[in-house]
Amino acid sequence: MKAIRFHQYGDADVLRLEDVDLPVPGAGQVRVRVAGTSFNGVDANIRAGNMQGPMPLELPHVPGLDVAGTVDALGEDVEGLAVGDRVVGFLAFTVDGAAAEHVVVDATSLAAAPTSVPLSDAAALPLVGLTAWQALVEHAGLAAGQRILVNGASGAVGLYAVQLARSLGAHVVATGSVGQRARLLERGADEVVDHTAADVAAVVTQPVEVLLNLAPVEPAQLAALASRVADGGVVVNTTVWMPAPSDEARGVRGIDLYVRSDADQLAGLVGRVDRGELVVDVAERVALADLPSVHARAATGGLAGKVVVVVDDRA
Repeated sequence: MKAIRFHQYGDADVLRLEDVDLPVPGAGQVRVRVAGTSFNGVDANIRAGNMQGPMPLELPHVPGLDVAGTVDALGEDVEGLAVGDRVVGFLAFTVDGAAAEHVVVDATSLAAAPTSVPLSDAAALPLVGLTAWQALVEHAGLAAGQRILVNGASGAVGLYAVQLARSLGAHVVATGSVGQRARLLERGADEVVDHTAADVAAVVTQPVEVLLNLAPVEPAQLAALASRVADGGVVVNTTVWMPAPSDEARGVRGIDLYVRSDADQLAGLVGRVDRGELVVDVAERVALADLPSVHARAATGGLAGKVVVVVDDRA
């Protein structure tokens, strides 16, 4: 089968399209014929070797943390799945990923794929959707009537976070440029602050109960945003190289989010998609052979929105 792999850490040019052996599922695993995977920012950090401490790999490695596809083989002791099932999942960081025609996956990490979007597009949901859900529900405990500031709202995680926060009954203040304003309002933002034209912390004068930071801002900027969090509030930060600020005197908690795979939560997100409550945004679709160019463009800031890698749109 065909797969993208890297044999050493480095820039995007270490990625190669290669012929590799078809994987065989072990006990508790299934093999998935891949319809699509996606590009996530962490993929570039893993490829570059920046995550070797927390995410040790055995090289060569196949990237691709999101998978959408069809089960085509079962290992022993697999229950609840059958050959032909259409599934989505968020793969473990340290195993071979889904930038391949087939991938072996732990059965317990998979959920039924949404039926309302193309199967390859469903690969845009798992990692970023779970990041948004875990940030808002598990860590922030966002409740109806609260105010939340989503900094970096126009990115892949941010668009899900805006939709989910609105569905939870929160008042959503989102940051985005003028060109992103209409989409953010459509997705459920109550207010949009143009971060390119003003200091967000200076514009957001009314306190918020939750700050969700998804943008690679400077520590001083993040601290200024955190000052807008009300006493007893929460700062959830996904830029984990920069710790979330807290303020013990005011009871403000700072939480650094490390997303994890959770099939039950993913199934809940899929249900929201199929009920029309959650829009799967795909900015661009590329072929498997074009994944190295996606990594290269990401390194120069040339990506905008979620990129889905279509491996087999018949899968």
